[in-house]
Amino acid sequence: MTSALLMSMVAFSLAASISPGPVNVVALSSGMRYSFRPTIGYITGATTGFTLLLVLIGFGLNEFVARIPQLLVFVRWAGVLFLVYMAVGLALDGGTLSTKEMKGAPTVLEGALLQWLNPKAWLASVAGMGAYAANGDWTHILVFAAIYFLICYLSIGLWALAGAVLHGWAGSPTRLRLLNRILSALLIASALYLGLSGISA
Repeated sequence: MTSALLMSMVAFSLAASISPGPVNVVALSSGMRYSFRPTIGYITGATTGFTLLLVLIGFGLNEFVARIPQLLVFVRWAGVLFLVYMAVGLALDGGTLSTKEMKGAPTVLEGALLQWLNPKAWLASVAGMGAYAANGDWTHILVFAAIYFLICYLSIGLWALAGAVLHGWAGSPTRLRLLNRILSALLIASALYLGLSGISA
């Protein structure tokens, strides 16, 4: 495996992971609302969930999906509903920051679930494995997955860290409510995009 191929894998992983999207918006929101440490579980779940999907696609799940195209339709609409659910939770948040133990931060399971219900995660997995492991070479699959795991973790973590930086600024309920409404609107926009554009967008 050449260094050029490895650098290409890094570039692909970074471009797909760092760009704005529902997973990163939730990380930003959680960092802002609960600070960084309580968001680590969500970051871990989202990264692990995506990497598992990536590996399964690499080992042939994409062929199974190609035989049952309705599965991706189900994933798309389940993702839309999940995004709306999370957006409503943000919109209804009262804007109070507690110094007690944080119990409301998104969980490991929610992070993984959001990736599995995100059609863009499926498309990124199919495109990535198609580009770097189309021949089914298990070493390419595992190396690409390892690179993606590290970059995805750091990327989502940076969004959560950005939110944690805003945590102090958003100390007043009024500011926090405003930011929550903005992030809620972004999630609704993501849900509408997924719902209206279809899986091929």
